[in-house]
Amino acid sequence: MACRHLAPLENALNAAGVEETFRGKAWSNTAGVWIYFACVFDMEKLAKRFDFPDFVKLHDHRGTHDGAERGFICDRCGTGVMGVHPDFAHGLPDFDGWAA
Repeated sequence: MACRHLAPLENALNAAGVEETFRGKAWSNTAGVWIYFACVFDMEKLAKRFDFPDFVKLHDHRGTHDGAERGFICDRCGTGVMGVHPDFAHGLPDFDGWAA
């Protein structure tokens, strides 16, 4: 499970039935679990919906050979909840957290 700061987002994704594609240590320098979902996050709406603390940061990585993701990282706990980067979404659904 994501840390308590990102758990509400993870729970909303699960409640909405969004497919989880990976759970684990995504990077060698991360302290906590990262969870990836098959959707594109509406970052503005999610930030407003969940009112994350200041230490939960936007993560936007448009890699070409090492993955492409967009989501939130908790700097305090080292966990992350990620969606697919919109440049690589290929028809995946958007998720804004309001329907959950």
